Amino acid sequence: MAAVKELLPKRKNVKNFAFALVCCLVLFNVDVVQGRPSPIKRGCSSRALRAMARVYMAYGDYTKAQPLAEQALTLAKTKDSSDLQLSLCLIDLAWLYKNQGKLADAERMCKSGLKLQEKVYYKDHPYIAYTLRNLSSIYQEQGKYRQAKPVLERAMDIMQKTHPPDDQVIAPFQVDIAELLVAQGNFAEAEIYYQSALALINNSYGPNHLYTASVLGSIAKLYTLQGRYNEAETLINGALVIQQKVYGPDHHLIAPTWLTMARIYKAKEDYAGAEKLVQRALDAVENKQGSEHPLVGKVLNLLGELYITDGKYAEAERICRRAANVLESSLGEDNDFTAMAFNNLARLYIHKGNYARANELCQKALQTLENVFDRNHPNVAVVLETMVQLHHKAGNLAEAAKLDQRIEEIRAYRQVAYGPIAMDSKQ
Repeated sequence: MAAVKELLPKRKNVKNFAFALVCCLVLFNVDVVQGRPSPIKRGCSSRALRAMARVYMAYGDYTKAQPLAEQALTLAKTKDSSDLQLSLCLIDLAWLYKNQGKLADAERMCKSGLKLQEKVYYKDHPYIAYTLRNLSSIYQEQGKYRQAKPVLERAMDIMQKTHPPDDQVIAPFQVDIAELLVAQGNFAEAEIYYQSALALINNSYGPNHLYTASVLGSIAKLYTLQGRYNEAETLINGALVIQQKVYGPDHHLIAPTWLTMARIYKAKEDYAGAEKLVQRALDAVENKQGSEHPLVGKVLNLLGELYITDGKYAEAERICRRAANVLESSLGEDNDFTAMAFNNLARLYIHKGNYARANELCQKALQTLENVFDRNHPNVAVVLETMVQLHHKAGNLAEAAKLDQRIEEIRAYRQVAYGPIAMDSKQ
């Protein structure tokens, strides 16, 4: 027992040792019976590299995973591997590129892998459903929600044909549908999917599993968007405890949890506490993913909003400009997150009295959101509120009144169609 206690503080070394052990097992294909390693067999090198890459990816170390996954694909092509092996290499790279923010490359790889899978398996094979799920998540990152929906629906249809409704493998598909519904502003239906998935997850993975924590974090984010801050805080605190036990206290994969906590702090007007959490997330993500990753832009956007709310306009302008630049370059001008960055910049231009530039940014943001979603999306109402402020400042009271009326119509529509929503519903 004393020896165990002595080892506990050396957690990082244990993780490193475990990783090294896995890599050795993969590289040398350890013969357990003989107790000695044997060289890996010819034709298995691509699989070995993929396995090593997956170990890195599981811990969010995408930079180290990338050369391994890319080399695995190269070997699969040059060694004339089977369509199955080649498809697995392509799909792994698609997942890796998505997490690196290389979304165009991710989409291309995923579609190529899917095409090969459809040659190898029958039409409704579950493996195809998992690849469709991956493709849908790439579309969502790109803001292509209308393309993501039918792909995810096809994936769920396959899983429902091949598995009973209470099978734990259905849960991640339900979670993905819920996340898509949240992005589209359909909070009430999203909660139904989340609760159904959570019941399966608790029965299979258990309440202290890392995936359970991830889903709790997603539900907490939904509750913040609905203004249910006390419920959200209970869930996100529980998720944080589980994640820190697995990752340690400062891992970049905890960033979404810190951001949800920051939104709760912001709603409670604890701006100092919120800023610390957002800054912690920014440091972690930027150090691991680089300064141009889309998630960095999203974190900066939240930090800019926080500074505007707190009246720190000089800091806000610097941060909001950087957020808009990162999001526009990584996600494109017509992405919903970029649109919200433009909205934040518009708020700053109103403060500076540059109403023409503010109006230009608002119009661009509004057009993007209405194209990506519809006229009744909650973020449309957020941009309209900025435009109301703009018209009041510019003395256009009649136009401000018209926009106020449209905002009320959106909120009334959403209250009936989707349930409650927080006044500050930026995603």
